[in-house]
Amino acid sequence: MTTEIIGKLIPTAVLLILGFIESFGGLYFDSKRTKNDFTIELVSLAVLPTLVQPGIFLTVFWLLEIFLPLTNNSLSNIAIWLQVISFLIFDDLTQYWWHRLSHKNKTLWKLHRPHHVVEEMGVLVTYRNATLFYGLMPGIWFSAILVFLGMGEVYIYYLAVKLIVIIFAHSETKWDRFLYKHKFLRPLAWVIERIISTPATHFAHHGLTAEDGVSHPNGNFGNLLFFWDVLFGTSKITRKYPKKFGAWNQMKEPWYVQLLFPLIRSKDTKSELYSIKTSKDYDPNVDYKKIKQ
Repeated sequence: MTTEIIGKLIPTAVLLILGFIESFGGLYFDSKRTKNDFTIELVSLAVLPTLVQPGIFLTVFWLLEIFLPLTNNSLSNIAIWLQVISFLIFDDLTQYWWHRLSHKNKTLWKLHRPHHVVEEMGVLVTYRNATLFYGLMPGIWFSAILVFLGMGEVYIYYLAVKLIVIIFAHSETKWDRFLYKHKFLRPLAWVIERIISTPATHFAHHGLTAEDGVSHPNGNFGNLLFFWDVLFGTSKITRKYPKKFGAWNQMKEPWYVQLLFPLIRSKDTKSELYSIKTSKDYDPNVDYKKIKQ
């Protein structure tokens, strides 16, 4: 079995195991999820690794083979730690800023909103985004370039670790509770929660409103590394979990509109997905509490 296959199977196994645990806990049977939500989640889960990411990689490889063929594998011999740092900067750091921008820019928010309109957490939330949100994500394009330059083997391990951290961060199993429960582990928790994304910090990002003192909808943007939030002043750590999740613009659209916007748009003129720019556009930077006042 090749390293590449193993690198894909491990995150997949983690997702399935955590999904089963969540199911036994009643998450998907007694849930706020609709059939439309499940469709969004399953389609997103299938499309990103089978169509979007391979499509980007093939496009980048094709272009570089034409215009910069001599750069192929030109960096394959640099130190592994430098390769890891390269992916952390060009993939994870750029994803932090891409994610942060999607909570500031009303147009980009429309591509990210599927990730937030669901009203509960769980591993199936992990990949909920419009297809174009991933298609335009700089980190995937940069990763393809780094792989072409010779960092492919490191990328397999890097991506596996990143996906595992992100999947766990969305999971209702809330693995970090164990660290908070035991006093002797709290110093370790202090370090971990400032380095990688954990359920407590990422659940806060999905919380409905900052009014509860726990949620941080416009912060905690980190994916693999939560350190970026600490570094750029967008972190909030409470070691608690919000009671309510979602986004304040709760108009539900068919799954194909949410995932394929702007290629397919809403027929409802009241929807922000009616057009790329509408008079009904929502500002994701405004907290739910203020909207309801």
